[in-house]
Parts: sequence; C-alpha cells; structure tokens
Amino acid sequence: MAGAVVASVVAPHTPRIGNEATAPPFARGLIDGLRELGGAVRALRPDVIVLLSSHWVTTFNWYITAHARHEGVCIADEAPDLIPGTPYRFPGHPAFAKALAARLQAQAVPCGLADSPHFSWDYGSWVPLHYMDPAAQVPVVLLPAVVCAELEECRTVGRTVHAVAQELGLRVAFVASCALSHKVVRGPDLWPSEALQALDRRFLELVRQARVQELIDFAPTFCRDAVAEMGGRPLSGMIGALQAMAGAGTPLQGRCFGPYAQSSGSGNAALGFLATS
Repeated sequence: MAGAVVASVVAPHTPRIGNEATAPPFARGLIDGLRELGGAVRALRPDVIVLLSSHWVTTFNWYITAHARHEGVCIADEAPDLIPGTPYRFPGHPAFAKALAARLQAQAVPCGLADSPHFSWDYGSWVPLHYMDPAAQVPVVLLPAVVCAELEECRTVGRTVHAVAQELGLRVAFVASCALSHKVVRGPDLWPSEALQALDRRFLELVRQARVQELIDFAPTFCRDAVAEMGGRPLSGMIGALQAMAGAGTPLQGRCFGPYAQSSGSGNAALGFLATS
C-alpha cells in the first residue's frame, strides 16, 4: 500500500497501568491489549504514529509536535504517585508535522507547530506508546485535544492525516488515546453504569464486526451519551481517519485487543481498524 493511514485505533491510557509492576489486577488485561495492539500496528510497518491525546489539552489551536527527537520525563500531573517521573526517548517526524500543519491551515483549521525543546509528554501519550512500541522505533507526532474544536473539526483532522500520508507517501497509524465511556468516579475498580457499559459494548461490537459506516454514524451519539473522554474529541479524530480509509477503498479488519475493563467508572479497551492489504 502506498501512502495512507494503515491503522485507526483507540488506546487506553489509565495512569494505573503506567507502571506494570504496580498495576492492579483488574487493569492488567489492558496492558496485554496494548501490547497486542502495538504488535498488530507495527506489523503494518508504519512510518509514523500520529497520536491524539486526551491529556495534552489546548484551548484554541491545534498544535503538532515537530521534534526530530522526543526526549524528556513524563509525570502524571493529576496522579504523580502513579507516574512520578519516567524518562522517554522516541523519534519524531518533523516533515510530517509541517505538512499536516500546512494542510490544516489551508482548511482554516487554526494550528501551529510545537517544537520547544522544553516540551514534555503527557501521560496520555506516554502510557500507550511505551507498551505499543517498547523499543521506541516508530517516529511519533502528537496532537492535542482542543477544547474549542467541535467533533466535526476533529474528524477533519483525522481525514487530513490520511491526506498528508498520501501526499508524502508514508504509512501512518492514527492512535486516539482515550477511554470509551468516561463518567469517572472515585474508586479505581468501579465499573461504568449498566447503561454506559451497554453503549461501550455496542461500540466494541461494531468494531469487531467491521460495520464501518454504522460505527461512523453511531459515533456522535456515542460521544454524547457515553460521556466520552474530552467530549469525544480524540475518538472523533480516530473516526475521521477511519472515514478516510473507508473512502479510499482500503480493505479493513476491525479488531479488539485484550479485555474490556474498568478504571474509576470509565470503560476502557484497545481496539480499532487495520488495513488488510
């Protein structure tokens, strides 16, 4: 396959799985799922992973990391006891970042580059990637969840990632780092309500059965009714990339990796769509 998005997936990132040695038993399946997801994504030989994180939050503009090398220390600011400071070192992809920024600006999507040497990863970026690519070999470009972006704008960004992949002749994996339902409560081992679990399971079933158009149509309702993380912005980016893959006629396989699991009232799973040729 020439340049294209070759995977559009959702990756959980609860900080309780950041340190495998201290992860609670109910969350360990999520680690297994992330590893399995990472293996499936890497098997597609992506040139770059584009990850939209729920925990890098900007207010007005999209920013795109344009570092040649991501290097620093990740601290979970909302849970520093769980991730008190873990070093990371991943390659970046400045050319992809700059091309994506140019394409978005041409569509009047407010955006710019984030290339400060002092930039540090949020845990929504680090947690899934250190399991999905433990050798830190695939170049990474990060995107934020933008408060002022409507869900359709997030879909536009996902579709534009595919357009830039085609333009540059690169194979890209799009990762939405987010939970499914996300009406969080105090109590790490608590499940979502039965109603929210039902919505999550419908989402999972549509993925498993690769009912792509039904999932695309269902996504806005899901984001609203399931109280999706960051209002469904990361998930909508994933859906936009999926739309572009389907629109290009890419043969798709829907898969879920590991179990569906709880974390403080949210529903979590590793899942998504992979190109099959």
